[in-house]
Amino acid sequence: MAFNVTLHPYLYYMRLHRNLCFAVIDGLTLIFNEGKYADKVIQQLLKRDKRWGARDRGFVAETTYDIVRWKRLYAEIAEVKEPFDRENLWRMFAVWATLKGIKLPDWKYFEGTPTRKIKGRFDELSKIRKFKESIPDWMDTLGEKELGKAVWTKEIEALNEQAEVILRVNTLKTTKEKLQAELFDLDIETEFLKDYPNALKLKERANVFSTEAFKNGYFEVQDASSQLVAEFLNVQPGMRVIDTCAGAGGKTLHIASLMENKGQIIALDIYENKLNELKRRAKRNGAHNIENRTIDSTKVIKKLYDKADRVLIDAPCSGFGVLRRNPDAKWKLQPDFIEKIKKTQQEILQQYSKMVKVGGQLVYATCSVLPSENQKQIDIFLTSESGKDFTFVKDKKVLSHKSGFDGFYMALLERK
Repeated sequence: MAFNVTLHPYLYYMRLHRNLCFAVIDGLTLIFNEGKYADKVIQQLLKRDKRWGARDRGFVAETTYDIVRWKRLYAEIAEVKEPFDRENLWRMFAVWATLKGIKLPDWKYFEGTPTRKIKGRFDELSKIRKFKESIPDWMDTLGEKELGKAVWTKEIEALNEQAEVILRVNTLKTTKEKLQAELFDLDIETEFLKDYPNALKLKERANVFSTEAFKNGYFEVQDASSQLVAEFLNVQPGMRVIDTCAGAGGKTLHIASLMENKGQIIALDIYENKLNELKRRAKRNGAHNIENRTIDSTKVIKKLYDKADRVLIDAPCSGFGVLRRNPDAKWKLQPDFIEKIKKTQQEILQQYSKMVKVGGQLVYATCSVLPSENQKQIDIFLTSESGKDFTFVKDKKVLSHKSGFDGFYMALLERK
């Protein structure tokens, strides 16, 4: 069986360099043993040596993510258990390199690596889904229970593929065609995506954040599935819209561009630092119709009862639909967190739905593929006291194996 992960072709004829491999091992120590977030660790690692070029940084980032993604499979093949000491991590690294067809140098860390045994173990374990897809038992059981065996098998395979880089064009400042031409001049090739009006997909990974186009606010990096949410909200210029869990504001900024900067967007969140980040992004995007409010008491919500034409609840969730871009979440998530988050989702729906005025609309969205966080939450809400004033208009379930993008859910409700 062929190994189901692809990395840059240069890895196949690349010689392993000690300093790059050490960076990977250091990163894995922080992620696996100290519970640090993979994206933050990798950001730090990439600043480690100014002499590293794009290839070196690509190797460190992608190899680290890869070993995080396949942790269970590699640990099983390497016959090591957590907490991993450095010797264990080198053994997992040797498994990674062997399965990639990379020749191991004669360093002491790789002495006695059983290359043939590694490939045999891989073939054996690939017959068992929880090892093949490298996920905890509970996650595999829950996925199958909620989606059924056939769908879950395809979905978890898709959620283990590396996420592509998708840009959302900021139509307040430019057009898709102009941005595509500007990036093309920098040797960054992109393509349009059918059914995603403001999206550009990178043909190859590139550091788009260092471009003038990014600094000028011509685009944001935002997965294609996430770009469907603001569209689902049916906003019009001049409306009053409330984004209740705005965070750093990816969807808020999209709403601002759909509203052509006309009307009012109130961005709410319990974390002030996230709203500060939104403020910075809004300035760069030229979005002037956003007002940030931190939810520091229930008063903030109550003041807005019956006031909004549109309310977006981009609810906190398990993140089961975005494991491609957060592979370490497979190891951080716990079953009791999912139970807790479902209670939070329902509480938020009950409270925040009161901000919708008569005739207004509400979108409930999550980046999860689990029906218990999605359709079931809507069903519970609609049969509750607060939900009896709402009618269900439509919903959209986005599965990664069908769309090629993140797993998402969105439901549109209207207040009677």
